[in-house]
Amino acid sequence: MTDLLHSAEQAVDIVIERTGGDIRLAMPLGLGKPNRFVNALYRRVADDRSLKLEIYTALSLGKPGAGSDLEKRFLSPFLQRVFDDYEELDYLKAVKHDQLPGNIAVYEFFFQPGSLLGSRSAQRHYISSNYTHVARDLNARGINVVAQMLAHRQVDGKDHYSFSCNPEVTLDLMPLLKARRDAGETLVAVGQIHRELPFMANDAEVGEWLPEMDLLVDDPQGHGRLFSTPNMPVSQQDHFVGLHASTLVRDGGTLQIGIGALGDALVHHTRLRDQDNEHYRNILQAWSLPADQQALMEREGGDASFRDGLYGCSEMMTHGLLTLIDDGIIRRPVYDWLPLQELEMREPVKPGLALLDALRELGAINRRLDRAQIRTLKRFGIFTGGIRKQGDALHLPNEVSVANDLDDRVTREALKAVLGNELAGGVVMHGGFFLGPTAFYQRLRDMSDAERDRINMTHISFINHLYGDEALKRLQRPHARFINTAFTATLLGAAVADQLDDGRVLSGVGGQYNFVSQAHELEGARSILMLRAWRERAGEACSNIVFSYPHNTIPRHLRDMVVTEYGVADLRGKTDEEVIIAMLNIADSRFQTELMEQAKDAGKLRRDFQIAEARRHNTPARLDEVARRCGEQSFPRFPLGTDFDDTEQQLMEALTWLKEKVSHKEYLQLGRKALFREGSEAAFQPALARMGLDKTGNLRERLYQRLLLTALESTNHHK
Repeated sequence: MTDLLHSAEQAVDIVIERTGGDIRLAMPLGLGKPNRFVNALYRRVADDRSLKLEIYTALSLGKPGAGSDLEKRFLSPFLQRVFDDYEELDYLKAVKHDQLPGNIAVYEFFFQPGSLLGSRSAQRHYISSNYTHVARDLNARGINVVAQMLAHRQVDGKDHYSFSCNPEVTLDLMPLLKARRDAGETLVAVGQIHRELPFMANDAEVGEWLPEMDLLVDDPQGHGRLFSTPNMPVSQQDHFVGLHASTLVRDGGTLQIGIGALGDALVHHTRLRDQDNEHYRNILQAWSLPADQQALMEREGGDASFRDGLYGCSEMMTHGLLTLIDDGIIRRPVYDWLPLQELEMREPVKPGLALLDALRELGAINRRLDRAQIRTLKRFGIFTGGIRKQGDALHLPNEVSVANDLDDRVTREALKAVLGNELAGGVVMHGGFFLGPTAFYQRLRDMSDAERDRINMTHISFINHLYGDEALKRLQRPHARFINTAFTATLLGAAVADQLDDGRVLSGVGGQYNFVSQAHELEGARSILMLRAWRERAGEACSNIVFSYPHNTIPRHLRDMVVTEYGVADLRGKTDEEVIIAMLNIADSRFQTELMEQAKDAGKLRRDFQIAEARRHNTPARLDEVARRCGEQSFPRFPLGTDFDDTEQQLMEALTWLKEKVSHKEYLQLGRKALFREGSEAAFQPALARMGLDKTGNLRERLYQRLLLTALESTNHHK
């Protein structure tokens, strides 16, 4: 019996009573956390040391923090506007500052990138686990409470609930918990309703699991702003990474991408390829693809528009993927009925007698239909609703009754009246969880039911795993392109995406290893890792391609494709020497010689090898030249829109310049120089006013003003 409560505190009372105060709580990663409930539980346990709380989750989301007074001046008004009354997680602040009470522990398998590098407790309690193994591992830890945010809607006066943004682990976990519950263990399932959460149907609808939900909480204070991730600017460097990656996407294939600027860049150039193909090809021509990359594009991807469209299958449904759906680029439907999917992959099919015959040849239906087969045919739109079986007859509209025999000529003619016009039940996007900007949530809410039903939020084991329904997945996922990011790669092809060289975890493995492994198992699939060839830190440029690194996320035996702003390295099946040469060809030229010599010293590269002249011009200056020739509109700063206004965009670039150019120790030194430098306050008046620095009342504010003007002038944004 599910209890409907109107207070998170009431739910806490029941949870404590049923568990005896020893609580092992599991929550979804990201958006799906029931913040109101978990905050009430956290505060109760923090105040009562006789209770114990362990929290198991991932991606605990916190609002961006400011690293300096200038950043605080920029962020504070923006955060107020975008996050408004979002209820932050109480435990997250304590984790960040290593101030958790002794009777509370938090365990995560994925961090908000970079947010917990300084937390000793978070680093000690990190659980390294592939996404597909999380449900198994949570169950093994003996969790006894599972809590999640739910969407709600009424249809014909009946209440319906959805796991919405986070069915991915929950759907794999619930059967495990039910088995323990049936064996006599005490378990509590809590759903917190949020009115703004988009209702996702299909597998995400709670449906059969509603009896397993013990408590539904509809707290009036629990409907604040949803956490959003504003689109961040896409740099010119990011754009060229995305451009090269877009040439590897195969028409008629399958697409998976992650969140972030590199993903947005890939989406932008994929859209450009489809919507303004001539312009897209002109950019590629301006870059002048080397012969090997041209051949690779023709073999593995393409530069033409998407005639057949793509199917999306991604653990995270991003704003970019939703944009590709709206654009009609992701439009290739898949069906969860193996025989129908098999026929669809041969050629697009439509309801008709020929389809019935083809299904019979595959053994999917019989000459004489049973009720289950009729239901299936209705589900996929092959039959309309006006047909039913009674005895040995099929009853059709207008009181027509015919023999239940697909070989009977009269029956075949009569069935034409109940054949559908188009197939139904097709899904163009399978996702595990979603997270994005406010416009992304609004678009999902604004969709018609029919549009939203083409998106199936589902089990993480279905998306990230090839095992289980393997025959169906192989049919649905031809020419899959699993496109993810790394922050470092080695010359031998290993990639690093989760952990620094000192052992501190930056984010987590998540599903990246799953997709890389899957790419090696699916026929025609490729794993593509996007990587910036270099980065700038404290004014110094350094290579993101290194000879070796103490840790890897993707081992070199799973190396496949690596893409930087300078091109594509195809590493699959290559010797170590061939891999090193390919990686040198996409490295920044400022570091190529040193990397080459390291490889030679290690005996991995022949002594007489020299990098080809055509590959020695991998520099930011080359990107600048190509960008100038192609026009600024080819590389927009916010290709998918933004929550930042024009002035804030101007300030973001200036503040980013400051952060990249100077270390903390040099910050005041630069400021002192700026203090005595003349600058045009009038040219940047809106930016200064936005930062509260149009008028200065003391030396510190004067220093900040001149420092900001220096950055604004350096980033060339004069009005």
